[in-house]
Amino acid sequence: MDRKKEIAFDDFMKLDIRVGEILEAKVFERAKKPSYKLLVDFGEPIGKKQSSAQITEHFTPEELIGKQVLAVVNFPPRNIAGFQSEVLVLGTYSEGGVVLITPDKRVKPGDILG
Repeated sequence: MDRKKEIAFDDFMKLDIRVGEILEAKVFERAKKPSYKLLVDFGEPIGKKQSSAQITEHFTPEELIGKQVLAVVNFPPRNIAGFQSEVLVLGTYSEGGVVLITPDKRVKPGDILG
């Protein structure tokens, strides 16, 4: 996947990337590709948001509960097989599947990537 498209720094600054804590993770049976439905808590003022994530290769639903993740919270919601995905949980396309991007220390939900 070659994505070496240049953007301006101001474009990057438009992204609102925050830390959230996964509260729920369920198999997304209607998705075309193996996925989970996630409920992620971003604290105040954002609150709880749902997301669809193709992360089934490296994680079970049980392992995801309580995990902190980074997500873009200011994209418009996206309808995926009848499910409103409200945030984009970030990960890397790695050998064996997507690996989540997580803080290396426990932080407060809603903290901003800076």
